[in-house]
Amino acid sequence: MAEHIPHEIERNIMVDCQVRPDNVTDTRVTGAMRRLPREAFAPAGANAYSDADIPLGGGRYLLKPQLTARLAQLALEDSRPSTPRHALVVGAGAGYLAAILADAGVNVVALEEEAWLDTGALAVHAPAVEAVRGPLAAGWPAGGPYEVIVIEGAVTAIPAILSAQLAPGGRVVTVLADTGENGIGRIVLAEPVGNGYATRRIADCAARLLPQFRAAPAFSF
Repeated sequence: MAEHIPHEIERNIMVDCQVRPDNVTDTRVTGAMRRLPREAFAPAGANAYSDADIPLGGGRYLLKPQLTARLAQLALEDSRPSTPRHALVVGAGAGYLAAILADAGVNVVALEEEAWLDTGALAVHAPAVEAVRGPLAAGWPAGGPYEVIVIEGAVTAIPAILSAQLAPGGRVVTVLADTGENGIGRIVLAEPVGNGYATRRIADCAARLLPQFRAAPAFSF
């Protein structure tokens, strides 16, 4: 029987072999991913350090490390001198990405509507994060305004309601899905413009669609 690799070593391998080669250079992100026990945010028995999305049930996934890291790095990207002070993570699941941002010094609100996704890890490893329950597509206006809103998963469109929850100069970080449940999408940085958003494409990626943001089926006659 093969000897199990200690999780600390697995975390370093994950960062050095999966995350850093994918253009993640922000040491606040890589440092947090080396420190935080990803296995605590994953289902029991799951391979928490694989380079694949981990199924959680109900169409939800713990995103692969590369995508989590890219979203976190983009959330921290700012032309202003300071790190974003206040962030909302929509679809936070067990809270791994929220914990990364909190480790980087961000004041984080983690929004989730499915209580069964909570592994208890967020309360233990990132107790400063404010975990709230509510419909994902509605955001969490009570905690705003936010410098950045991260939707942790793919969406077919960014809800217009989120723009009103952003501080001046704030932005949304997410994956815009093209077609299908697991088709190619693109990581974007979106800023409110008029009644919509101006988006900047960052990179293509495999997109796991958040069920709560799935477009309603159209009627045909």
